[in-house]
Amino acid sequence: MGYGRDCFLVCRMRAMETWSHTAAVLPAVPKASISTFLHRRWPMCWCDFFNISPFIGVLAMDEVIIEYIRRTVLKIPRDEIMAVLQKWGFLSEAQLQTINFRQTKESISYSVAQLCEESSADIKQAALLDIIYNHIYANKRAWTVYYMNKTGEETDFFDLREFKKKFRRRIQSALINVTINFKEYEDNAIWIRIAWGTPYTKPNQYKTSYVVYHSQTPYVFISASVLRSNLPLLCQAMVVASNYHDISEMELRGHCLNSLKDIVFKKYSQNFQTNYPLQERNVLTENVDLKICDENRSEKERIHRLNQESFGAGPQPKLDFAQYKLETMFKSDPKWDVLEKKEPFRCLVKFSSPHLLESLKSLAPAGLADAPLSPLLTCIPQKARNYFKIREKKSLLPGSFVSP
Repeated sequence: MGYGRDCFLVCRMRAMETWSHTAAVLPAVPKASISTFLHRRWPMCWCDFFNISPFIGVLAMDEVIIEYIRRTVLKIPRDEIMAVLQKWGFLSEAQLQTINFRQTKESISYSVAQLCEESSADIKQAALLDIIYNHIYANKRAWTVYYMNKTGEETDFFDLREFKKKFRRRIQSALINVTINFKEYEDNAIWIRIAWGTPYTKPNQYKTSYVVYHSQTPYVFISASVLRSNLPLLCQAMVVASNYHDISEMELRGHCLNSLKDIVFKKYSQNFQTNYPLQERNVLTENVDLKICDENRSEKERIHRLNQESFGAGPQPKLDFAQYKLETMFKSDPKWDVLEKKEPFRCLVKFSSPHLLESLKSLAPAGLADAPLSPLLTCIPQKARNYFKIREKKSLLPGSFVSP
């Protein structure tokens, strides 16, 4: 018993001696590095014995938040960092004036991190900066459109405070370790940021899901996290919070969020009634050499008319791909008997372009395709989908194969 007590006293004396040396140099250690410094100098058992583990935990949390803000700043183009920080509003104009925005982006990020550390930035402020960044650069994320159904035709009064309360309660009832932040914009769009954790780990701020919801509309735009296992819970929370009955994924995806909105809200159709600027048409007419006899003028006029009927005169919504899954029968002369079994011929066709609809619109005038184009290519905005399954009719296929 005495031997154990002596060992305990010796360990305590050595711990106190180590702490005295640590405390002497601690003021010279940057705050963002204190947690790492203490863990290196002190064994975890000593931290627990002197009850400074919570202190280290708080420092580690501050370090994570500041580093997250710094990395968010790094994602912003250097010429636009000042404007984004002003929209954020956390740092004052006087603080922003102390930053040299002509230096490298790495140096700017450290300057911003230092100011945020001095102003005691928390996770709420860090999340707000991330929302502002993703709102400005929404095209950097992949978005999927969802449609919600009501049981009746009645329209409920939308209460934003109640919406937030229901949404947060539904998710946190299933998962405690989650960070949820909201921001409203002038176009009645509610941006929701969700950082997911697990029952045993804190939320990962680098693997977030985003939801954009326009109040009193049935459409939801979701940019899911790589942790797709939480997507069903996210959809349930949207249905409960917005007082709908169920939710289903539309076959419409893309990176340009505004174009997806234009398609489902039918805003693009307003452009169909507009014409190209008169100045542009006059310039085109003036630049034509009158000595050149255009033998195919009537054919070009026909193509132009068919193109207008298919796409309209206005600019097209921006989509970057369209995918067609073919499940059709292989057609050949019955005498050849190429296939012994009458099974569907399956393949996947994908059209990709930085601006797919404008590219399709230019095919016929350029002589690269016949006019009019196939309805499968021209119906994308009207049907609000860029995923298609092409199937045969029931009469041509076995009973187990069902056509849409």
